[in-house]
Amino acid sequence: MAGLQQAAALIPNQDVLINTIPLREAKDSSAIENIVTTTDNLFRFANTDAAHADDATKETLRYRTALMQGFKDIQERPLTTRTAVLVCRTISNVEIDVRRTPGTALAHQPSGKIVYTPPQGETVLRDKLTNLQQFLHNEEQIDPLIRMAAAHYQFEAIHPFTDGNGRTGRILNILFLIDKKLLDLPILYLSRYINDHRAEYYSRLLDVTTSGAWEPWVLYMLAAVEETSLWTMEKIRAIRDLMDATIEYVNSSSPKIYSRELIEVIFTQPYSRIGDVVDAKLANRATASKYLKALVAKGVLQERKEGRENIYINVRFLGLLTADTHAFEKFA
Repeated sequence: MAGLQQAAALIPNQDVLINTIPLREAKDSSAIENIVTTTDNLFRFANTDAAHADDATKETLRYRTALMQGFKDIQERPLTTRTAVLVCRTISNVEIDVRRTPGTALAHQPSGKIVYTPPQGETVLRDKLTNLQQFLHNEEQIDPLIRMAAAHYQFEAIHPFTDGNGRTGRILNILFLIDKKLLDLPILYLSRYINDHRAEYYSRLLDVTTSGAWEPWVLYMLAAVEETSLWTMEKIRAIRDLMDATIEYVNSSSPKIYSRELIEVIFTQPYSRIGDVVDAKLANRATASKYLKALVAKGVLQERKEGRENIYINVRFLGLLTADTHAFEKFA
């Protein structure tokens, strides 16, 4: 995680990371709940009106929004039940609160046998959430990563909301690590590991419930932190290398339009619009259009017509973000 922190610090414009890595996290965390969309769709609608997006894309984008709202919230106050409610409301898109109804019983498949029933009653749930909050912030003799693993199980066992508990719990993992200064930005892509090892995720959670098997669960979560830290670190390094290669290529092939700020605009999101260049105060609309079309001519961007608007796709960046590998096409 220290290496991940260091890698992130080497990207001058942190918006490049904040606008990209959390979308991958949103996609995989939603997929764990069988809400499936494509990375391309997410980036396409991430920085614009998502009214025309499919329902799964809209819901996944709300996860990204919830993560960022939680991130802003813990800049002002510690992680609490209030944070969890804020996150879950954003994910669910309804004014949800700690439930007053019974929780959904957990059944074993395919037998259908009930193996766990969450606690019931708003007062009981709030007491348990307060206990969880105290554990997170008061048990400082326990390593924060182990506290995160134990707290994630406990949150899922409390099951405080009628919907969105899994996704809310996974966001709280990241927010807790930021709260404890192990991360500066919400860029740890934990759901990648969990989605790849989904059956083990649910099995380990259940084993804690049925037999108190804490050690395998904690080790599972530590493995998730280690693997995703290393993967995200390599992805960030590849993004930085691609940015540097793009800067060098555009500066040498099109010096009249080159500026580092222009390159940062097309790396803030893989889908750019004329308005993005204007909003960055780099040019008026006519000149911004000229800049982007010049980058199309040089093979840096691809132009696509969507309705009345032209969008400009940083194809190498999009390919790098959507791939599980960290390679990108070199410039000629």
